[in-house]
Amino acid sequence: MKTIKRALMILLTAVITFTAAGCTGASDKKIVVGSKNYTENMVLGSIISQLIEEKTDLRVEYKENLGGTMVCYEALKNGQLDIYPEYTGTALTAQLKMDVINDADKVYDIVKEEFDRQFNIKWMKPFGLNNTYAVALPNDFAEKNGIVTVSDLVPFAGELVFGAEHEFFDRQDGYDGMVEAYGLEFSGDPVKMDIAMKYQATAQGRIHVTDAFSTDGQLITYDLKVLEDDKNFFPPYYAAPIIRKETLEKHPELESILNELSGRIDDQTMQQMNYKVESEGMSTREAAREFLKSEGLID
Repeated sequence: MKTIKRALMILLTAVITFTAAGCTGASDKKIVVGSKNYTENMVLGSIISQLIEEKTDLRVEYKENLGGTMVCYEALKNGQLDIYPEYTGTALTAQLKMDVINDADKVYDIVKEEFDRQFNIKWMKPFGLNNTYAVALPNDFAEKNGIVTVSDLVPFAGELVFGAEHEFFDRQDGYDGMVEAYGLEFSGDPVKMDIAMKYQATAQGRIHVTDAFSTDGQLITYDLKVLEDDKNFFPPYYAAPIIRKETLEKHPELESILNELSGRIDDQTMQQMNYKVESEGMSTREAAREFLKSEGLID
């Protein structure tokens, strides 16, 4: 009986050891990619996920639509995520708590260095798009009056109503700084509203000028003209994959794979992908896959 019990114990120990080893191997071969809770970031996260799936034998888990910036950032720091797409301006002001800087290269260099030093997080090369704030108004009004830059808007501002989401009025790079930098004097008090309402309000004529993200697909839907920020007031928000240093040390091949995306997604390309998802009903995965195929990055 003792011999049988001993044999069973040895067998059980072997099974447990094998299972534990198998679990460790599985986790080492799995990459978890995350995204924030809006279309553009979800498309970028899907691009990252599908590229890694195609180029490696790693198992990729994609956690789409996790939440805002701090949700993804904390998940990356504590190891729940390995990779997600982030923006240089957000990293500078939200995570590093630094003042706005308008030099795009300087911002990238700062966040790259400080994330590595403080958080053991590595920044890959930027995708190319700059999803910064912009000023937008109906395209027909802009064309009729030759308005191309924000400075061109100044002579017309007195007859136009400005409206935007509440957050735009509470930011360093928001309404007060913008009107001061450009000398804009709009008609009456600015209209504050929910972010989901501002484009509709522009189309309905309740407001005439609004803030926008430069890659927003709804700019196409509502035929809005994005004005050139000729005084470089708005800070850069270049997007790039960020990855845990520990993950990169385990899988160094990921750096060259992720950097294949460098410079391939400009503002117009991103805006079109956002439009296809938001206005044409394409899934984020489909939009990402279509892009990767068009660039010859996957078959």
